[in-house]
Amino acid sequence: MALPSQKTELVRDTSLDDWELVGSGGFGCVYKARHKDWGIYVAIKILHKGVRSCNNHLHHSSPLTKLCVEANHMDEAASEFVLRRYGTYQGYLSGKETSMQHGLVMEFMRKGSVESLQEELSGPPPWPLAFRLAHQVALGMTFLHSKNLVHGDLKPSNVLLNVDLNAKLADFGLSRVSTSASNSSRETTGVIEGSYKYMPPEAFEASYEPVRAFDRYSYGILLWSILMGKEPYPWADYTHVKLRIPEGDRPCCKEIDKMKLKVEGLEALVDLMKRCWDESPSKRPTFKECFEVTENIFSKHEKGIHMVVGEVLTKLESPNSYLSSWASNVPPQTPEQSEPNDTVDFDFRKQDSVSGSTKIMSNEDKAKFVDKNRAKLIQNVTEVMAITKELGEMVHPEAYLCVEDKQKTTQDKMRVLYSRTLRSGGVAVKAAFYDALKKHHPKLVERLGGYF
Repeated sequence: MALPSQKTELVRDTSLDDWELVGSGGFGCVYKARHKDWGIYVAIKILHKGVRSCNNHLHHSSPLTKLCVEANHMDEAASEFVLRRYGTYQGYLSGKETSMQHGLVMEFMRKGSVESLQEELSGPPPWPLAFRLAHQVALGMTFLHSKNLVHGDLKPSNVLLNVDLNAKLADFGLSRVSTSASNSSRETTGVIEGSYKYMPPEAFEASYEPVRAFDRYSYGILLWSILMGKEPYPWADYTHVKLRIPEGDRPCCKEIDKMKLKVEGLEALVDLMKRCWDESPSKRPTFKECFEVTENIFSKHEKGIHMVVGEVLTKLESPNSYLSSWASNVPPQTPEQSEPNDTVDFDFRKQDSVSGSTKIMSNEDKAKFVDKNRAKLIQNVTEVMAITKELGEMVHPEAYLCVEDKQKTTQDKMRVLYSRTLRSGGVAVKAAFYDALKKHHPKLVERLGGYF
């Protein structure tokens, strides 16, 4: 059964080539592919293998139904700051596939997401870009809410960036008008992967059904993440966040507060951020109020945006280059300074809370740890050569040459090790990296929540 496509085209596998996997999750996979006739690269969001309709009838909660809903919502919310849908996909991903695959055909955002930008910069973007991102997200959400849609999963990985680092909202898999954003994820995972840190306190109630105030809270946490260049509560799991957020805990603002009077407009944005994550849904400002604030702030920095974007793009393309000091938001921490500074600071426990037995990390757990803590490891790992020798032939030759280069900083070496070896090496290589890291940096592994 093909997805509905009243306003957009049906794209078949024969129209696409140069496929490349760029992301995956519990719902499906996202590929980059070139459309032969259009001459451009597009993003293809595909359901996991085996997900299809039964007797031409869709189960109400099936992933295919959700994909149809996402397609309709993308069409309703079409705007400059929302990811555009070109059509729907139908076809076979490889010669070995025997079942028809379905998906969405969307514009391809060449510079990833706010989350990947934070990882590449190992921190926040320069002030003009940070303020523009805040403003563009507010504009996109204003339009979304004007259509009576609730996004339900507003976070850094769902704010995508085009070639000029302009932001567009994406992933409407949880977007809806009146159904629960929390139940859909719990059906398959038991918790909301990554998203629970952006949920308002009232959303942890089992009977909660999200309204617009849900997104307003998420926007507040997103603003903090943009300004700080990292995720909130990195040491806290779902259970701890669920316990503490309703009690009033929020991300720590000590570093931001120190800079409020030094950066024009920052104090107003911090005030907006804190109003957005207010415990009372009725006290959270509408997105119209939000974009009025962010528009005023960005206008004070708009003249510097082109220079800053150029500088950031150079940094992304040449890891050895540096952002000018005036553009930096938060000074990078040294290993000695790097301590947990969030209000909710929970370590992942090394022992099972019931049996008291020691947990053993699987290779998948180790790989997840390496991916999750990329920015922190780049900042703090100093024994790069020792770890590289432990990995041996697993390390890409170009990465090995970089690690041997005495002119390069340890951070540069770690970035290359990630990009050339760990990113493409799979679970086994990341697990081996974790074991080497544990041997040479045991205290760092423990501080970041790892265990043996």
